[in-house]
Amino acid sequence: MSQSYLTKPRSNVVSRFLLGAKADLLGIGVFSMAVNMLMLTGPLFMLQVYDRVLSSKSVPTLQALFVLIVALFLFLGVFHFLRLRVLSRVAFRLDQKFMRDVEAFRLESSLRRKKDIRAAGDLTRVRQFISSSTLVALFDLPWSPIFLAVVFYMHVWLGWLALVGIALITVLAFLGEVLTRQAYKSALNLEVSANRFSDTCQRNADSVFAMGMRSAVIERWANLRTQSLVESQSASSVSEVLTSATKAFRLLLQSSILGLGAFLALRGDITPGTMIAASIIGGRALAPIDQVIAGWRGISGARLALHQLDQSLQKGTSAQETIQLPEPAGKLDVSALVKLSPRKKDEAEQPILNGLNFVLDPGDGLGVIGPSASGKSSLANLLIGNWMPDRGSIRFDGATFDQWNKDQVGTFIGYLPQNAELLSGSISENIARFNSAVQDEEVIAAARIAGVHELILELPNGYATKIGPEEHMLSGGQVQRIALARAFFRNPQLIVLDEPNSNLDLDGDQALSLAIRTARKQGATVVVMAHRPSAIASVNKVLVLKGGQQVEFGGKDEVLRRLAKPAARSFKPKLGAS
Repeated sequence: MSQSYLTKPRSNVVSRFLLGAKADLLGIGVFSMAVNMLMLTGPLFMLQVYDRVLSSKSVPTLQALFVLIVALFLFLGVFHFLRLRVLSRVAFRLDQKFMRDVEAFRLESSLRRKKDIRAAGDLTRVRQFISSSTLVALFDLPWSPIFLAVVFYMHVWLGWLALVGIALITVLAFLGEVLTRQAYKSALNLEVSANRFSDTCQRNADSVFAMGMRSAVIERWANLRTQSLVESQSASSVSEVLTSATKAFRLLLQSSILGLGAFLALRGDITPGTMIAASIIGGRALAPIDQVIAGWRGISGARLALHQLDQSLQKGTSAQETIQLPEPAGKLDVSALVKLSPRKKDEAEQPILNGLNFVLDPGDGLGVIGPSASGKSSLANLLIGNWMPDRGSIRFDGATFDQWNKDQVGTFIGYLPQNAELLSGSISENIARFNSAVQDEEVIAAARIAGVHELILELPNGYATKIGPEEHMLSGGQVQRIALARAFFRNPQLIVLDEPNSNLDLDGDQALSLAIRTARKQGATVVVMAHRPSAIASVNKVLVLKGGQQVEFGGKDEVLRRLAKPAARSFKPKLGAS
């Protein structure tokens, strides 16, 4: 039994993972207790120096105390290191556990035409927060009452002064959370919109520059970015005021404890050593609160990122667990197929495809023709299982695509999208679909079927040629022909080609026709979405679409003959029987 990375919706999966790390949290709690207890070493050493060493003038006592604090500070360093190490390991395991789910969600969001660029950033923010000093301060926060109790033990007046100060600082912290929460959320959403627009512009940079759109799109991006910065600055302004006020008040409070301690020492109620120690311990009680307030923006951002990450993973594929079905022969059965366009609230449902019915047997070649916006590319996405029908069914060897394991069925499908792109890596890796267990002979066989073997050998490093933004650049025709080889890799049983010759020259057209004939002879079912006649030269059936409706379906010669009649001339694409 197997399933995709994102399976059944789960409630707050990331939050439950963090809560499930009980052993780690317990260890961090123990190390935090040790660290905070050892933080009393400095004040208590100072207390002993003032009250014992200076009064007795005993050098051996000073030496013994110094050796003791060296050992205690050594333990302090070890426990602090262990605490940080455990937190970093928890952050690492979190990323390792969910990074594949996040990438799967992003890929599947792209299929739904809702490209998500936020989920990976949310995972990064949560991971960084777990290993941050702000979370360490949160673990130290529960020990502030312990330090406060020590100050009370030294003198009740000092304790009450520290308690009032802590209460005021805590009020400032909650006030900052209330005043900045919405602004930070709005700033993050606007930043996502700006990044999404920038990503789109980068992918279409050739059109942007060619049509003089550079200044306009930069201005548009700058406006989105400015709105995000304005919201962020609004929240930062409040946070900056509260952080500065808190820091100044903490220093004032620490000095006030020292001043009150000096007054009590003059009265003889406490010793000078107690006065100094109380000031330091009071400052230690305030330190975690000060750090939490200073890192409040990070806390708010991490909490929002955690919530959004949970939501993203819950939106993942809800496909039930599947089994490994037998290898398909390639039969495709489309029955009463209906696909609706995405709609907004109060909008009527608009069908992209409506009422399609046809059956293809292994070895059949289907040419799908029709004017622009007739639904050809939408049908391609449905036939390969990227989209699911809203009504009706598509069965691949008797099973609907939601019954197939996603990774398994993909090995039996070859697909060439209308706008073919190759991924960063070598040409060999792209043809092999980045499968590391592939033999070189299989890659070469796919390239030969697509007629691109000689073309690849002419490149600087042949099949090892690296492609990408900073590597070797290929022409549109070269990309399309290599992507065609990827589609024919390992002789898939179903091959769907969407405008496969849009960038091909005469040699490429001939190679395409030969590849389709070869695949059909090997028993593959081939579907070609076409505008140019050469694309359907090697098929035996034709489907005609118009406005998402099935106009004609049948043998190629018969359908093209019917389209040639005068009544159909106004619609007939310029296609001839070949």
